[in-house]
Amino acid sequence: MTQSDQDRPEIVVGLVATPPDHPARVAAPLTAELAARLADGVDGDVRWTVREGWGDVAPRRDGGVEALLDDLAQRRADDRWDIAICLTDLPLHAARMPLVAQTSARRRVAVVSLPALGLHQLRAARAAVPDLVSSLLTDASDQRVPPAGWEPADMARRIPAVHRVIGEADPGERRYVASGLVGRIRLVTGMVRANRPGRALLGLSKLLVGAFGTAAFALTTDTIWQMGDALGGIRLAVIMLLGLAALVTWLIVAHDLWEKPDRETPTELARLFNLGTILTLTLATAVSYVVLFVGTVLVGALLIDTSVLEQTLQRPIDFTDYLTLAWITSSLATVGGAIGSGLENEETVRAAAYGYHPQPDGWRDEKGGQPHRKG
Repeated sequence: MTQSDQDRPEIVVGLVATPPDHPARVAAPLTAELAARLADGVDGDVRWTVREGWGDVAPRRDGGVEALLDDLAQRRADDRWDIAICLTDLPLHAARMPLVAQTSARRRVAVVSLPALGLHQLRAARAAVPDLVSSLLTDASDQRVPPAGWEPADMARRIPAVHRVIGEADPGERRYVASGLVGRIRLVTGMVRANRPGRALLGLSKLLVGAFGTAAFALTTDTIWQMGDALGGIRLAVIMLLGLAALVTWLIVAHDLWEKPDRETPTELARLFNLGTILTLTLATAVSYVVLFVGTVLVGALLIDTSVLEQTLQRPIDFTDYLTLAWITSSLATVGGAIGSGLENEETVRAAAYGYHPQPDGWRDEKGGQPHRKG
């Protein structure tokens, strides 16, 4: 016979996102479905209640996982949760390996590093969080649920990001780490995913407008036509790469996006932050370049008559000549667009820095404070 809701024991799980930017976007859909996943995967005879929150749990940029777990445990006790899980976009490490998750049955809490999960973070979190809850309840000898029917080492098979478990000799105090090379690659790609390159791309609208203006002017100059015809593919590729590199460098320097090591940010963490920033901006500017290139091809084909181009180059032409013209024009215009980037909204551009967390729309923490900001 099915137990009534009043007869079933209740277990409250708190899901905390810190800082409240990308982790909150992962936590929101996970919170809505976690109770059902816990009922299906852990125990269907329990009333699972899932709470979502921010507030007192601060992101620990110094890599202090234990301090983060202590903050989380205090938050769990204050809100009277049975279990608390923290989702963070900070890259964490254990034994020089990327840390995917860490549990503490003594404190009845766990932390999950979203970047270590790679590109598909919500999907991986959906699989990992119920297992972490089950493991914590089992290790804490909670009689309301049966012991987990799997070993902690099985997480390596259930979650692709997990390579092995450290600390199995100390029940409940475990660290789930990734592999060396593959884990670091997954961590870096996960950082770029968490940094939302699409946001950086949309934020560089004035840069793109400035580059289009420069490209339109360059298309009317027959000197550019002759330069494009004279330069080979290798030299054009070098000019393109130099233009993109100059633009990324200008964005970092002009908007103070470079993370400097200090007492709060160790050297290794600062390097990861800077790598995440560089890759995010590189991806955003590369997509901008493609958009600029396609637009320049279309405008060039529309405005420059074939006979005029043939007269200037003194040879028959075909569509590849328009591609070459757009290539050199886009590369030169990219450098010109860097000037326009100085006019971008400071908040929008700085959002591309991995160590900077802008406040999500409509968000304010439970004490009325502001989220963590770089610098």
